[in-house]
Amino acid sequence: MKHTMATTSASIPLPELTTDELARYSRQIILPEMGTEGQRRLKAARVLCVGTGGLGSPLALYLAAAGVGTLGLVDFDVVDASNLQRQILHATRDIGRNKLDSAEEKLRALNPALNVVKHATRLTSENALEILRDYDLVADGTDNFPTRYLVNDACVLLGKPNVYGSIFRFEGQASVFATAEGPCYRCLYPEPPPPGTVPSCAEGGVLGILPGLVGIIQATEVIKLILGHGDSLIGRLLLVDAAQMRFRELKLRKNPDCPVCGANPTVTRLMDYEQFCGLGPQTNEEKALINGIPQLSVTELKQRLDAGEDLFILDVREPYEYQIGNIGGKLMPMNTVPLRLEEINREREVVVHCRSGARSQRVAEYLKQMGYEKVCNVSGGILAWSEQIDPSLPKY
Repeated sequence: MKHTMATTSASIPLPELTTDELARYSRQIILPEMGTEGQRRLKAARVLCVGTGGLGSPLALYLAAAGVGTLGLVDFDVVDASNLQRQILHATRDIGRNKLDSAEEKLRALNPALNVVKHATRLTSENALEILRDYDLVADGTDNFPTRYLVNDACVLLGKPNVYGSIFRFEGQASVFATAEGPCYRCLYPEPPPPGTVPSCAEGGVLGILPGLVGIIQATEVIKLILGHGDSLIGRLLLVDAAQMRFRELKLRKNPDCPVCGANPTVTRLMDYEQFCGLGPQTNEEKALINGIPQLSVTELKQRLDAGEDLFILDVREPYEYQIGNIGGKLMPMNTVPLRLEEINREREVVVHCRSGARSQRVAEYLKQMGYEKVCNVSGGILAWSEQIDPSLPKY
């Protein structure tokens, strides 16, 4: 579906290209579909990249290289060693550094004329409309459901195209949402999945090259929208299977009953997206008990271990994770637990942990169903232990 995006109003002329810019972008300018007018459109464009991680890295690099005049970057995180396998904007020397500063340095080294606007904040319902309002379109490179719904709704309310991408393990998705003629993210996913049912990339892993594939697809869609050339992914969901190197496509239709972009929208303002996705603040009672499973903080676990209590520590991560760092106990990968129940002592209190507490929660719920009466989950898992108990334990 073709879609032309006006990056400037009719009364404002496109910026002229300098002699240096004519030389820099010459390989693009000679394309009949580009020409000098197309390159001037790129120079006039203002694009917001939400996230400077796996997807945001190739996305921002290629947009900067192509000559997009202004790139807004939203991020609040710092560079971690585990990022470097896929987040190519950052280098080893940037570990511990603010991602926005690292990203700006690399992007301006690539294209000194680029105008980089840094938004060093978490995107929230309170600031999203203000931040997005100044841009022509938005490229969503986030990795969590609350922010995806937030970006979608803000784009629909402001009339900004949302160039969407997501990745997991060997698979990715890409589309263009929130245009007048096409569907939005909520048309595809009306409701978020229940908390804990969809593992994050940190839990399930991701092939480092995959965000490069999907991020470049997003960058291509951004440029096509700016130029008004080619068939956009509006109304189409591109599915990428890197393991088989296959690309499939699903047709998407605008849902007339969509609460955000439908004929009679009921969502006319931004909401609490953490709560919408079932991740809102919890009472002390809810923190102590989730789906009937007691939650044990790492501080409490350390105190009980130091006191010599007879706990059966069950680590349900994979062997390679255990090798990176562990706190002892019985290693039993989650998928093998049903086959090894006889190895888990029913007489002792079973304390289940994993990387962040998601897999261990599911295992604890399963053990309870299997008749284990004394079982609890370590809230926050190994990550929390590294942050609060033993900083020498590697994060990954």
